[in-house]
Amino acid sequence: MAQAMKKLTTQALKHNYAEAITTGFVSRASSTFWSNVPMGPPDVILGITEAYKRDSDPKKVNLGVGAYRDDQGKPFILPSVQKAEEILFKKGLNHEYAPIGGEAAYTDAVAKLAFGEDSAVIKNKSNCTVQTLSGTGALRLGLEFVTKHYAKNKEIWLSTPTWGNHPQICNTLNLPHKKYRYFDAKTNGFDLKGALEDICKIPEGSIILLHACAHNPTGVDPRPEEWKQLSQVIKEKKLLPFIDMAYQGFATGSVDNDAFAVRQFVNDGHQFILAQSFAKNMGLYGERAGALTLLCGDAESAAKVMSQVKIMIRTMYSNPPLYGARLVTEILTDAQLKQQWLSDVKLMADRIISMRKQLRAGIEGAGNKQPWQHITDQIGMFCFTGLKPDQVERLTKEFHIYLTKDGRISVAGISSKNVDYVAEAIHKVTS
Repeated sequence: MAQAMKKLTTQALKHNYAEAITTGFVSRASSTFWSNVPMGPPDVILGITEAYKRDSDPKKVNLGVGAYRDDQGKPFILPSVQKAEEILFKKGLNHEYAPIGGEAAYTDAVAKLAFGEDSAVIKNKSNCTVQTLSGTGALRLGLEFVTKHYAKNKEIWLSTPTWGNHPQICNTLNLPHKKYRYFDAKTNGFDLKGALEDICKIPEGSIILLHACAHNPTGVDPRPEEWKQLSQVIKEKKLLPFIDMAYQGFATGSVDNDAFAVRQFVNDGHQFILAQSFAKNMGLYGERAGALTLLCGDAESAAKVMSQVKIMIRTMYSNPPLYGARLVTEILTDAQLKQQWLSDVKLMADRIISMRKQLRAGIEGAGNKQPWQHITDQIGMFCFTGLKPDQVERLTKEFHIYLTKDGRISVAGISSKNVDYVAEAIHKVTS
């Protein structure tokens, strides 16, 4: 009897499955799991790159991509990185798991790069520093830590404008974010007065996000004296600074100059959070080598914070990747290799500065009557040109030059071969 029932059941299942295939029921049923997922908006920069690739015009120029290119428009592998790769290969290292927070040699080296070799932060062991998945991973981990463990006002203030991923990460974490004035569209420079006025109104205990150097997307940085004013007001308002340092060395060509704000805030007694990235300044875009540091005031607090950060990492990705961190460690702990890297990063920064000068000279040399000093006043990879959306559209349609609608260009996309063409095009759409 049992055997007969089993046979009938099997036959019924086969019949129902065959009917489902015929009617398309299986297809419809399987699609319902994700059918309510909305289509997300395309990435702005990716869209620009795709449009550039489709363009067959020989004069086309891509000024949207946020990655360094040499004067031939090619990706640049730093000589110091090449040497570090050779050293690692000869060592024949294994591929075991890294510690949850990263290798101690790495976290120690990157902390010293940020705060200085002789920093009291390092000596007092008041820093909790962990390896992260580049700068974005550091931001995400740090902001998530804030949502879980920060006991004060869980509200973050971002500069106007800021990197597009900053608010996106906040939205993902349901962390309320507001804006403070930063960029002055009239001067294409820093709005110190507006920033100070807005910061003075921020509720006590709130978080404020700052760009350490080479502000993205504007290329506008506060001067040292302005950083000191900002630090003083932020200290008086008892705000928690979160400093994003994605371009150390890439702005001025000096890692110490570019760390001025970080070290000033240490000297002024701030406890803050720091995100570091080695994508730009070492060309390790795909290796995702970064770091997160929380300054905790004392070694005991740092140990407690470290224990909680490790728990968060364990549930996110367990352990950080090894290869990029090993390259960074080799470069920062070998005296000769570090000197080579400092020369490499200065070479990149100097090329960007040179392209800024040539672009400005080309526009002004064409007889353009508008002010273009901001091109050389701004710093780092990006430049807020002041171009309006309709002018950007003309640049793309008529001259095949691709950039974001807000007029931001990646100066790394300019070379000695195309700078005159870009300058002429900008002159024509702004005259």
